[in-house]
Amino acid sequence: MTVTVDEIVVADPTKAWRAAGFSVDDDGSCRVGTVRIRLVGADGRRGILGWSLRDVPAGLLAGDVDGIPTTLSERPAATPATHPNGVTAIDHVVALSPALPRTVATLAALGVKPRRQRDGELGGRPIRQVFFRLGEVIVEVVGSPSAAGDGPASLWGITYVVADIDATTVFFGDRTAPVKDAVQPGRRITTLRHDALGITVRTAMISARR
Repeated sequence: MTVTVDEIVVADPTKAWRAAGFSVDDDGSCRVGTVRIRLVGADGRRGILGWSLRDVPAGLLAGDVDGIPTTLSERPAATPATHPNGVTAIDHVVALSPALPRTVATLAALGVKPRRQRDGELGGRPIRQVFFRLGEVIVEVVGSPSAAGDGPASLWGITYVVADIDATTVFFGDRTAPVKDAVQPGRRITTLRHDALGITVRTAMISARR
């Protein structure tokens, strides 16, 4: 079986996400594609707090994934909700790693093999992106291709697929950056000025695959 993402836990209030055009259930769950995003309020915290995974082989998960708080789930996939901002699914989740080979090895030990990698730059520094597929969701692990430090990996941001990226940018107005061509051929992407909406997760919107 394939390891999949059941839920992502975020330290944001539900009212901020509803104001940003996400449909949020009464229990604080935002169903995006087959994944649940559980909004638990800030309480002095920010960003993505952890996640739950299903179909992890027995005995291979010991409480976290290279420092990312992780629980096991046996729930079925979520039923997708309709969102006024045009979001239809999660395209990928970005994880930051201070020790890229260590994080890659941790995921591989769960039976999640890297699909590809890409070298680039961020702020003038070389980075490497290693991509994994967990069911519907791609996990992009980002770190230095050479240096390795201590500390845990962390979940940093989410990129969503939208039905019509031009309509989504109209919805958000000046709270999005200008749309540009994505790295993926034939797709277009914009980043959301999430802080302006009271959202603490770095957020991007990308057009659907052709």
